[in-house]
Amino acid sequence: MDAKGLKIEAARAALAHVEDGMRLGIGTGSTAAEFVRLLAEKVSGGMRIIGVPTSERTAALCAELGVTLSTLEETPELDLTIDGADEVGPGLDLIKGGGGALLREKIVAAASARMIVIADESKLVDALGRFPLPIEVNRFGLRATELAVARAASNLGLSGPLTLRVTNGQPFVTDGGHLILDASFGRIPDTRALSNALHAVPGVVEHGLFLGMAQLAVIAGSGGIRTIQAN
Repeated sequence: MDAKGLKIEAARAALAHVEDGMRLGIGTGSTAAEFVRLLAEKVSGGMRIIGVPTSERTAALCAELGVTLSTLEETPELDLTIDGADEVGPGLDLIKGGGGALLREKIVAAASARMIVIADESKLVDALGRFPLPIEVNRFGLRATELAVARAASNLGLSGPLTLRVTNGQPFVTDGGHLILDASFGRIPDTRALSNALHAVPGVVEHGLFLGMAQLAVIAGSGGIRTIQAN
């Protein structure tokens, strides 16, 4: 089965956790998009859910396919969020943000009673950091923020390039109007220390370390579907 097929199977397995009447956080990215397409089929068949999207891109896809949407202002407490991940590490700690929606994804996940992450087996890692860590930053003081992030990482023994994310020759701008630095630190031995250090930098809006947020991972691989519970 190819990568897309694995994403579809992970999304299909996660859909079994969605119950009629749920307030559902809906993630962003290629795997989450497959989930939206399968969810829309259930909705067209009579399932009633209220979805809160984590990006304008997901909102547009849901609207196109007829999935009823709300906002966190209208629906501030959610039953479940289903979202993808760029890396799934021990204890279901995650790196997210490859699609550029990490701030809204984290806000929606935090507003949910449960979070299920869906991914193919290539996303499983022994330690987070192989995938560059997205760091959402304010436009103001970008260079100062970049230097402060580098110092914070260096204090933890981490180094590597910080790259401003660019799309079509222009800086990538998030739905919140911010920029993203992709940090190629490599293996991150102490994710919580790095999380705290990054949050202490004033220009950092949020980062892509999702620690202790997911309760279940649905992983699709060549051997089928397996689920991993958080420790």
